[in-house]
Amino acid sequence: MAKSGVFERDPTDNLKKELQKLVKTIVEDSSDDEILDKTVQILQSLKQGIQYYPQEFNCPLSKEIMTDPVIICTGKTYDRVSIQKWLSGGNRTCPETGQVLSHTVLTPNHLVRDMIAQWCKNHGVRALNSPGPNPANPVQYPDEQGLTEADRKHFRSLLKKLSLSDSISEKKEAARMLRSLTKKNPAFRGFFGECSTAIPELISPLSEMKNGVDPNLCEDVITTLLNVSIHESNKKLVVETVNVVPVLLDALRLGTIETRTNAAATLFTLSALDSNKLVIGKAGGLRPLIELLEEGHALAMKDAASAIFNLCIVHENKTRAVRDGAVSVLLDKIDHRILVDELLAILAMLSSNQKAVEEMCDLGAVSCLFSVIRETTCARNKENCIAILYAICFSDRTKWKEMREEESRYETLSQLAENGNSRAKRKASGILDRINRPFNRTHTA
Repeated sequence: MAKSGVFERDPTDNLKKELQKLVKTIVEDSSDDEILDKTVQILQSLKQGIQYYPQEFNCPLSKEIMTDPVIICTGKTYDRVSIQKWLSGGNRTCPETGQVLSHTVLTPNHLVRDMIAQWCKNHGVRALNSPGPNPANPVQYPDEQGLTEADRKHFRSLLKKLSLSDSISEKKEAARMLRSLTKKNPAFRGFFGECSTAIPELISPLSEMKNGVDPNLCEDVITTLLNVSIHESNKKLVVETVNVVPVLLDALRLGTIETRTNAAATLFTLSALDSNKLVIGKAGGLRPLIELLEEGHALAMKDAASAIFNLCIVHENKTRAVRDGAVSVLLDKIDHRILVDELLAILAMLSSNQKAVEEMCDLGAVSCLFSVIRETTCARNKENCIAILYAICFSDRTKWKEMREEESRYETLSQLAENGNSRAKRKASGILDRINRPFNRTHTA
């Protein structure tokens, strides 16, 4: 005869008892929403054959019971599969707190695992087992960058296909995939910094661009290079990789407008480093950017202007920009009120170059700049205009008459000397003092 207590208990016994209490409460005393919700949850659990677990056992990401709880560096606990998926998506913050993660090491939370196991034991239900290793389909764990070995293998295969395949359709598909991956996942951008062959393989289809390259392939490769260049630690590596800058300059000259725009954006991004500014300028990067600006495509002008501005921060590149025709292009666009803010900033930067100032004088910059001052409400634009006019005033006495006439007719300089920002006041006052000196000497004589 079997002894009492040796029979296996129905794992849902406690659940059913809890349900009986809830139903009795609803019938006799209350129809509180919380009680009703809990009743529905238990009924669903009974129907599905699974236990209703306390909410604290649920993963904050998946909202499901944790099978392999792990702790991240912020002290928060998540189910391993869910947090790995979060990290693989390129996220580097804690999902709950928003804190930036100092590292992505996952530490097993044995306490929470034991609590879940003990709760299951106390309630007579089977614990949900964490997935064990499957030799046929091993679990892939992301590295510090959030990439699994499978991710890396796939990425390398795309690069090999792009650089070695004889099929143009395969190359195009690989380039399209690389563009998509580097756009969506920052971890793939970082991969280029780890693999010495990645950037050469990426640009290999464009090495003979002058002989003709499929426009879609070219656009995808250049855009991928832009995505890669956004990664801060890649900027120096990209520029120092053989043929990258020449490929970008060819794309600026020969690509579709979308490709040229993205090539300009890439040069702008790369020129954040002073060492890169020098390399790009020495390679002849300013001329195609100025030509792109001159053509006036709305899509491309702002990226071209941003790149020119960054490059001209370095003294040597100011000389190159003036030599390559920047002054006339800038003044023409400003005169037509195109990208006035951005182009005035470049022109003001170039005004420290004597040849630039001489060219401005020859091209009628004085009247153009005074008209901008009168029209604009932007203090920075007024400041840049008066800074350029100050350089002209101290460089070419023949322009004083025009400046005096402007002052006599509109009091432009006096108003700016009184109401401008501190730099504008100083420059305007300096011009007034300068252009009025001849009158003072004549009166004294």
